[in-house]
Amino acid sequence: MRIGRARLGTPRGGPGYLDGQLLLAMPSMQDERFARAVVYVCAHSSEGAMGIVINQPAPHIKFSDLLVQLEVIPAAERIQLPPRADEVRVLRGGPVETGRGFVLHSADFFIDNSTLPIAAGICLTATLDILKAIARGQGPASAVLALGYAGWAPGQLETEIQSNGWLNCDADPELLFGPNTEEKYAQAMRKIGIDPGKLASDAGHA
Repeated sequence: MRIGRARLGTPRGGPGYLDGQLLLAMPSMQDERFARAVVYVCAHSSEGAMGIVINQPAPHIKFSDLLVQLEVIPAAERIQLPPRADEVRVLRGGPVETGRGFVLHSADFFIDNSTLPIAAGICLTATLDILKAIARGQGPASAVLALGYAGWAPGQLETEIQSNGWLNCDADPELLFGPNTEEKYAQAMRKIGIDPGKLASDAGHA
């Protein structure tokens, strides 16, 4: 696994763009990789979009194992990690560049020229420095590590939204960093006043 920034080449989004919003996959979503997905939009502009899936855990992968694999810490020091490091969840962030790691985190941690502020209180960092800080107990208060990301070509996300593929809503720290990963889709749907069970049963009906 590598830590690295997605090469978007995009400026920050402006009015009408969805930076800092959550995308919720509709039951009609055709791409099985995004079935019931909740995606945090990190960058959105006329040149495309990039986001992190926040409700798909990476199976059988622990944060401490990745720290050893990346030689951030020796294996013998795994038991000495601070409690906050054990709370960092590893997610399947999306189907693009699954060998890269992206840390979505609270804004109490910032590295010049490496950390991308996304919205109020939320940032993205994709360098080993943040992993080293977490291992020392000096990292952000809240963080998740995503392997890979979701990417859209220019106009693609807008088309998918117009085709009823996604809903969007405001993000909040509990949805982004809360421990109940499997419940985030239902939580996000309820946040915008939708009963996920009713939405599924009504899908496909005029």
